[in-house]
This record gives sequence, structure tokens and C-alpha cells, in this order.
Amino acid sequence: MDYIQLQFSDISEEKKDIIIALLSDMGFEGFEEDGNNLKALISEQKYDERLCNSIIELNHLIYSKSIIKEQNWNEKWEADFEPVAVSHPITSKPFVYIRAGFHKADNSFEYDIEVTPKMSFGTGHHSTTYLMVANMSGINFQNKSVIDFGTGTGVLAILAEKMGAKKVLAIDNDEWSINNAQENISVNNCKVINILHAETIPEQNIADIILANINLNIIKENIDAIKNAAKEGTEFLFSGIILHDEDSIVSTLAEAHIRIKNVYKRENWLCIAANY
Repeated sequence: MDYIQLQFSDISEEKKDIIIALLSDMGFEGFEEDGNNLKALISEQKYDERLCNSIIELNHLIYSKSIIKEQNWNEKWEADFEPVAVSHPITSKPFVYIRAGFHKADNSFEYDIEVTPKMSFGTGHHSTTYLMVANMSGINFQNKSVIDFGTGTGVLAILAEKMGAKKVLAIDNDEWSINNAQENISVNNCKVINILHAETIPEQNIADIILANINLNIIKENIDAIKNAAKEGTEFLFSGIILHDEDSIVSTLAEAHIRIKNVYKRENWLCIAANY
């Protein structure tokens, strides 16, 4: 399967985050940031040129378009992927080290995770995944059941198991992400993660902890399913939410009677800790 790559140049940091959020809603699956440049990838099957052009025109973007072969994209990841070091947000101690297979493990970190990201979202490089990983440190996963809604590479599900979860359901609607997550789960020798290819959280799945690193629109569209998967005391982490959408996500969660405990911010992105 081939991919469409859009490369945007001379784009501010604030606008870059807005464009990533808009393109994520369209189904773009991979982003690469380099200074004032941004590359975004989407499978040819999902690419909507009319909708994409409207975003480009409304935001006065300078861009180029090219076709990327699947194999070439994977080789590029292998050449460019750098480890991500996440410190505990309270103690500043080394918490999670996310690396590719060709990097050495760093034993100073509490948890070591090996991923081959390919086209899937979720390596810790982007603020949303970084925020999720960092703030998982504040949740007790021991013997808990977990739902990772929008699992991408599977990195959050993997971390949940390493932190002691007894059962993890990792859900994604993208076949590529499902296959990639399965590979990463296997490499990390995980045993309690089940992967589900689905658009939403199926009924009768109740969790102690729900992780949702997706985007505002998907959270809003699935808020009933998220609520129905919760019970009294369920803990939530939501991310994939751009800063200017804070009022909207706060309103959505309030209407679902999900109580916000903390709002964490990194660059132009939010992570919300909540409970039910």
C-alpha cells in the first residue's frame, strides 16, 4: 500500500499543532516535524484531496505532495528514529525509555519499551503520547483492567502491562496499527494484552482504567461508549486534544458526568486526568 506525503514549509509551531490536529481528524497516520517544516502521511485509500485542499487554502499553507512507498517509509523510520526518555513528572526520576530495536536499553529507567513504529501513531515523540506516558505514572495499574482506545503502536497498552495491569484491551480502527501493535506487543513479551480491530469500545467491556490518546472529535463521537465502559472509580487519561479545544473537552466530559482531576499541558496539547 502506498502513501500520500504532504510536506508543509515555513509553518509556525502553533499552526503546526493545529494542522496536525486537523489532519489527524482526516485520517493522517504519521507526522514528522523538523524545525518549521512538517511532513504528514496518509494511505492513498483514505486521502480526500478536496477536504485536504480546503484546509490548506483556509490556513494559507505552502506545501508539496508526493507518493511514498511503504517500504521506503519504514526504512526512513529506521534511519531517523531516536529514543524517547520520559521522566516522572513529580520526582523527575527516569520513568520510561521508548526505543527502537537497534538502540541499547537504558537500565536507569523504570520501564523499557521497544517499538517499531512504522506508520502507527504513538512513539512518545509527539506531545500527546509523551503526556499520556508521563501521567500514567500517577495511576496504580496493579491488578487493574485497562482499555487503550486508539492504541496505535500499542505503547500505552504495553506500558500498562509493565506497570502491573492484569488485563488490557487495545482497540484501533486501523488495520496497519493493529498489525504494528501486535508486533510491538510480541517484542515486549506482553501476555495480558488483547487487540481488537474496532471503531469503538464494544458493550460489556468494563475497565478500571481507560486510556484514550486519540482526538477531540473521536472522543466526542464515542463518549457514550467510553462512559458505558466505566464504573464507579474508573480512572481516565485523555489526550490528542489541542489547547484551544479545552473548553469543548471540559464540556463533553461534564455532560458525561466524568470528573476532571487535572489538566496537563505540553506545548499546544492537553492531557486530562479524570475519574467516574
